[in-house]
Amino acid sequence: MTDGEQRVQQALEASGIAHTITRHGPVKSLAEAAAARGVEPAQIVKTMVVRRGDDDYLFVLVPGDRQIAWPKLRDLLGVSRLSMPDAATARDVTGYERGTITPFGSLRAWPVVADERVRGTVSIGGGGHGVAATVDAADVVRVLDATVADVTEAG
Repeated sequence: MTDGEQRVQQALEASGIAHTITRHGPVKSLAEAAAARGVEPAQIVKTMVVRRGDDDYLFVLVPGDRQIAWPKLRDLLGVSRLSMPDAATARDVTGYERGTITPFGSLRAWPVVADERVRGTVSIGGGGHGVAATVDAADVVRVLDATVADVTEAG
């Protein structure tokens, strides 16, 4: 188990929310990842790191079959500019490599925005490649004190 996986496991246990860890081999697509995790593609939740300014980041939880709608997110946050950090910066600020990022166990507790379509049983990153946590979206929103809003569009 990697350091990232341990941090996720500890954070989930500390949160008290029910979860199941799934481990699978490399996947080449969203459909393969969903099949390996036993969920639909829309139930996979991508955790995106978004930069508002210098050392000011947030997590955006996006259903697997959707992408961030930048105008909607900027309006929600009341800012005129947002960007995504490069892979090295995302790793530095979260402690996770791209493809493994999750708010659970992140090096810093950044604010979280969850798209309103993140509902029901979802599969979120588990801190390592091929590792995921299946959780209830309502528990994730509650534990992370996430802002829920329409911030995505069809991918």
